[in-house]
Amino acid sequence: MGEAARGDAVTDLLWMEPADGRQGASGNPNYVRRMDARVLKALDDWVMLDRTAFYAEGGGQPSDVGKLSWDGGEARVKHVSKRGAVKHVLEGDVPPQGAQVHGEIDWALRHQHMRMHTAQHVVSGVMWRTRAGRTVGNQLHADRSRVDFEPAKLDADALRDLERDVNAIFAADLPVRCYEEDRAVLEARLAADKTSERNLLTLVPQSVKRLRIVEVYDPEASTTVDVCPCAGTHVARTGEIGRMEIVAREGKGSNRERIEYVLK
Repeated sequence: MGEAARGDAVTDLLWMEPADGRQGASGNPNYVRRMDARVLKALDDWVMLDRTAFYAEGGGQPSDVGKLSWDGGEARVKHVSKRGAVKHVLEGDVPPQGAQVHGEIDWALRHQHMRMHTAQHVVSGVMWRTRAGRTVGNQLHADRSRVDFEPAKLDADALRDLERDVNAIFAADLPVRCYEEDRAVLEARLAADKTSERNLLTLVPQSVKRLRIVEVYDPEASTTVDVCPCAGTHVARTGEIGRMEIVAREGKGSNRERIEYVLK
């Protein structure tokens, strides 16, 4: 779960590393803001590194941006993708293969994406547990995000209740755990909890036996707000998210609803 490869070239994904107590807040590797790395490939306007803290676009979450610097040069990282190789698309000079580089992500943007993505988990968890609304799509942005639910019928009262319940979880400052777990263990947990429709396991190939899990948990109530495989970046506690405001609702057919939200 912590590396991406094509051929013999491998990139260690630092935001995916299992929490070990040394990587930022609560051992959460999503707080790593900078790294040193070696250039494995340098072609045209992009490079592949042996390790990276830059999040690569996926799962409805945009990539990180930032900068790379090296002896004699500097470039802006304007996009990162992970289709096969993890490509850091650059604006400016391109460091040569074998060069040692220092990377720094745009932390303000990364933290906003972390807040938005964790908020989406809470919104999806609340919708599933209160209305059996399954998340069937999402798109995250720094300023606003959307989630699609099915089945769902959300009138003004339902939207108000959803907003209230989600903000109560944010205010409770619950822990958000990122960890690895065997697929069979997660399947057994979710079957017992009757949350199989929300866990997204059907989207993960059966060949993947070790999963990176994100879980929002209420220790006082001994209940899970949301748990599912996810490779995105998240805050360490729900109190970092702030407050959600639903700003739009749109029907997407007879059985599907889309909401848009912002964070305050």
